[in-house]
Amino acid sequence: MQASRLKTAVALAAAAALAVGASGCAKSDREEGGGDAKTGGTFVFAGAGNPKNFDPIFNDDGESFRPIRQMYDTLVQNKPGTADLQGALAESWEHDPEGKVWTFKLRKGVKFHDGTDFNAAAVCFNFDRWFNMKGAAAQSQMIYYSDVFGGFAKNEAEGVGDPVYNKCEAKDDGTAVIAMNQYKGAFPGAFALTALSIASPEALKKYDADAVKQNGDSFEYSAFANEHPVGTGPFKFAGWDKAKGEITLDRNPDYWGEKAKVDKLVIKIIEDENTRKQELRAGTVQGIDFPAPADRKALSGEGYQVLDRPAFNILYLGFNQKNPKLKDLRVRQAIAHALNRQQLVQTKGPGGTKVADEFMPDTVLGYAQDVQKYDYNVDKAKQLLKEAGAENLTLNFYYPTDVSRPYMPNPQEIFTVLANDLQAVGIKVNGVARPWNGGYKDDVQQFGKHDLHILGWTGDYNDPGNFVGTFFGRGKVEFGDQAMTEMFEAITKADGTVDEAGKKAAWEQVNRDIAAKWLPAVPVWHAPPAIVVTKDVKGLVASPLTDERFNTVSVG
Repeated sequence: MQASRLKTAVALAAAAALAVGASGCAKSDREEGGGDAKTGGTFVFAGAGNPKNFDPIFNDDGESFRPIRQMYDTLVQNKPGTADLQGALAESWEHDPEGKVWTFKLRKGVKFHDGTDFNAAAVCFNFDRWFNMKGAAAQSQMIYYSDVFGGFAKNEAEGVGDPVYNKCEAKDDGTAVIAMNQYKGAFPGAFALTALSIASPEALKKYDADAVKQNGDSFEYSAFANEHPVGTGPFKFAGWDKAKGEITLDRNPDYWGEKAKVDKLVIKIIEDENTRKQELRAGTVQGIDFPAPADRKALSGEGYQVLDRPAFNILYLGFNQKNPKLKDLRVRQAIAHALNRQQLVQTKGPGGTKVADEFMPDTVLGYAQDVQKYDYNVDKAKQLLKEAGAENLTLNFYYPTDVSRPYMPNPQEIFTVLANDLQAVGIKVNGVARPWNGGYKDDVQQFGKHDLHILGWTGDYNDPGNFVGTFFGRGKVEFGDQAMTEMFEAITKADGTVDEAGKKAAWEQVNRDIAAKWLPAVPVWHAPPAIVVTKDVKGLVASPLTDERFNTVSVG
């Protein structure tokens, strides 16, 4: 545990540990740790989409983070099944009274997968690498870094701000001191972000990790990112067969923490939800994520272990204010009134899904009970469109394919319901379907080709800045909101408030103003995502943050 930490919001209740595992797996003779947990063999988990790459800093989506979490460690991490923090590569940490200087006491004897030492110099190398990253292409892909640390030594990408990071100093091999230019409520939680995982400095240099190239609407990444990722985690990279859609990881026998119980971990990419379910029943995979809401009861009845994670997430409908019609608040409010979100929850949401009125769960500090709510009201929507002179509005509505997300189990079905709602108030909708990685996310977040889009977020740590600040704390191509400086300034002020009571009040006012004055998007729902495994899998701990680590899993 850390020696000292700033107060955080109300902690999530721990999700129950899930003792789960897989049938039909080959087993080795290796046994360890006592008890009846089998060791050895292979655990095959069905991923719902392709990763972008395996360099943590250039990723921001769950399908990329799933394998990355198995290969890397962060300075601090979440306790299994909770949003509480515990030590990882850092055994303890403390901050100065202003919350600007953070001192980490590091774990000793840790090795990267390439055999090089983890130490304070390696920590500082990573932080300095991120801060000094060159090139607009590379900086544009560091979404988490920009959300937390603002800007770079030299800003080259669009929409980055002043740098929060100042410097990192290795006091000795076991002590790293990270200095910030200002306090942010994100810390210490942000030090647990998967994007801020610590990689081998030698491997980063050897495999030219900073080489990111943009070719039209696509990005190319380095040999480090695609072929030679090197961390300190319980599994080591063994290969990515893109033709077969399989990522293979081997057990790291030298891991500093709880060593993996299986010899191999295979993440098999199966984009179609029905196909994932079929392969689970056939025994070719032992775990799937994000089952369709209607399948959960049936799978449970068949003997599969189904666990609903707490709904620490948000689905939203976003506006791109690059479209001049969408710059008019009345048009955005009309769209909000046009959406029958309660019906969507009842017909397409997993059990326990709730209509969202704000962009964060009500368990997070700063949730305001008195925000303006947008009830389903067709007449009101039509009236607002008429007042805005937008009665013949046509909008390009982008939605992703080839993926299921915790907050968005079936994007096409959700799009269809929302599009029908919009057409019912006279808005013509052109649906644009794009693949998740290498299409949709770039079109929406980098190039702003859309008018409307559906996207969302699963929280990484329990702070309002991780939700509201991440979405709306700076101008983004996704929302075309670069001119909304009043909103950015209010969020920056709330995020920089150290006093707990003042912080709560500031974030509550931000949430009120987002709903009533700014409305850059419409919150849709909070949905509890499920994870399913066969009855023979043991040791998997489901996370409200979808932060599952597979080193605890045994099969057979």
